[in-house]
Amino acid sequence: MSLQSALVGYLISLLLPKPISPQENVVLQTTSTATGTMPLAAGFVGILPALSVLDPEKDGSSPIMLTWSKAILWSCAVAFFGVFLSPPLRKQVIIEEQLTFPSGTATAQLISVLHDIPPPGTSRADDSLRHRRGYTAIRSEDEPRVDEVVIESAEDEPSQEEREVVRKEGWIALGGSFMASALMTVTSIPSLFCPVSIKTFHLQQLFAYFFPVIFSIPLFGRNLAKNWLWTFTPSLSYVGQGVIMGFPTALSMNLGMIVGWAILSPLSKYKGWASGPVGDMTNGARGWILWTALAVMVSDSIVSLLPIVQEVVTRSATVLAKREGSLRLPRTPVTPSFSAIARSEEECTDIEGSKDIEPLDRLVPTNWVVYGLLLSIVLGSMLVWVVFGGEGIKPWASVIGFLMGGLLSLLGVRALGETDLNPVSGLGKISQLVFAFIQPGNVVANIIAGGVAEAGAQQAGDLMQDLKTGHLLRASPRAQFYGQLIGSGVSIVVTATAYCLYTRAYPIPGPTFPAPTAYVWLSLARLLRNGHLPERSGTFMLAFALLSSGTSFMKTYKRTASYARWFPSGVAFAIGFLNTPAFSIARLIGGVVELLYRRRLAARARTEGKDPSSVSGIRLIVVASGFVLGEGVISVVSLVLRTCGVGVASCWGCVPGTCAGCPTSA
Repeated sequence: MSLQSALVGYLISLLLPKPISPQENVVLQTTSTATGTMPLAAGFVGILPALSVLDPEKDGSSPIMLTWSKAILWSCAVAFFGVFLSPPLRKQVIIEEQLTFPSGTATAQLISVLHDIPPPGTSRADDSLRHRRGYTAIRSEDEPRVDEVVIESAEDEPSQEEREVVRKEGWIALGGSFMASALMTVTSIPSLFCPVSIKTFHLQQLFAYFFPVIFSIPLFGRNLAKNWLWTFTPSLSYVGQGVIMGFPTALSMNLGMIVGWAILSPLSKYKGWASGPVGDMTNGARGWILWTALAVMVSDSIVSLLPIVQEVVTRSATVLAKREGSLRLPRTPVTPSFSAIARSEEECTDIEGSKDIEPLDRLVPTNWVVYGLLLSIVLGSMLVWVVFGGEGIKPWASVIGFLMGGLLSLLGVRALGETDLNPVSGLGKISQLVFAFIQPGNVVANIIAGGVAEAGAQQAGDLMQDLKTGHLLRASPRAQFYGQLIGSGVSIVVTATAYCLYTRAYPIPGPTFPAPTAYVWLSLARLLRNGHLPERSGTFMLAFALLSSGTSFMKTYKRTASYARWFPSGVAFAIGFLNTPAFSIARLIGGVVELLYRRRLAARARTEGKDPSSVSGIRLIVVASGFVLGEGVISVVSLVLRTCGVGVASCWGCVPGTCAGCPTSA
């Protein structure tokens, strides 16, 4: 999100009389990230959908559907905790430990290219742009290794040609991909056969809404589509997401799709372990393989956190030992003049040093952080109690949830800074396990507590990437803090309103928005309450947990080995289980496009005598961003039509149970 925000913000600024500065672009994308983080951090795609499908017999509670006002209050409860966590975490992981934060570094590299300034730091632009969200590019054997530190020379800096391309062709590339994605969203089946003029495109703009088969093509036959949910969604937005996440991550997701939907799903069905319809999350194969995905996610997250925990414990022990040693040593008096000189030297330390060079008036005051954290915890706990009442989580338990969120956010942020992967899914599950003892048997409290803890870790991690960008480009941390507060505040209203509109127009979870993570939250809460697993799922959970732990161990502790890059990402592998094949295949196409494009750039660089690692592929990022933005914007039209009660025109070609919006899928 940071890359796209910085890119679009820069392109918009070109229309202004005076373009924005790099530091202003940092604040812009920081505010944008804070706004866009809320749907994930506040659980609008996981926690709230899970609460809406509660079963009184299984869960001891009726479904909980939040009104607009309660959605606002819930958002307020979790909106600012992560923001106030950011300043102290910044001081520790960015200033003192100087963690990489690859996505934040990539955004800084992109902004430096857009604004024609020297690239920050000493990392390769290409490594930074590629190494994000746990993505390590597959290299040829003769290419240098990622772990080698290479000082950028003039030849490694982004070329003037790339800068001019972005300036002159940025809007063309972004607008073209935007319109292509929008037209793909709104193109109809008849338009594939009827030649039309460009002038009549506006007449076709809503056809995909009226002919939903366009986004649920039975590519592998109607039998596989109807009985096993194997369809294909030719969404350019999904393709763009695949480009952004990179080939290895997209490949890991599709490996999970093959194992889950082509092997385990038919196996559980034919063995009678999942007797219901395949798409049933309770008795069907989809609900059965969910447990295996949960085991993979949790085991992968825990193993990836082990070195982080080990380092935290080691550092803490070292600090305590030094303090005990310093207490035994006689104190040397320091004159006021020497003290002032020392402070001045610390303030003027180079950016690559171990101290913060920012003056105090650009930093967030400590008392703001302390009072903000206390207020967000107390007010958040009260608001959670107001929203969910006495049957939900107790106020004192909410306080524990916030405190756990603070502790877990430290682990998550450190993992994010080193690997570019925030293991919030595993951190949330750890909170659920703890609350199984604090409020046993309470499914609602278990889900809410996990959501509160995950919110802090999710928000702090996403905002920390922006603070890393600001640190590299010398943006004011206090200005970024203001942007985070503004973005989070605006997102409260925007997110709650959008969620209520979408829940009125579509069933969530449903065919259009399956919200698979909702069932992950609910399934674990039910397991902790009832202790019951679907037949034989425990065996496969154990087997895949061990397998995932082994691969995660190799990726974590043997990351410099040549074979480590061939191990799939555990979280991406599990997501392939959770999503139906329609979601994963299009992302694989995007990943393949990304791989081929970068190989082509590298080959051209070699023929021109340039370093292949110096290519940044900004054009591809521009096009992929347009794909994602185009479909997102045009989908608002579908939301308005659905809210107004406008139905589809024809279900021609639709396979029952697969086409979103079609009555045959209801």
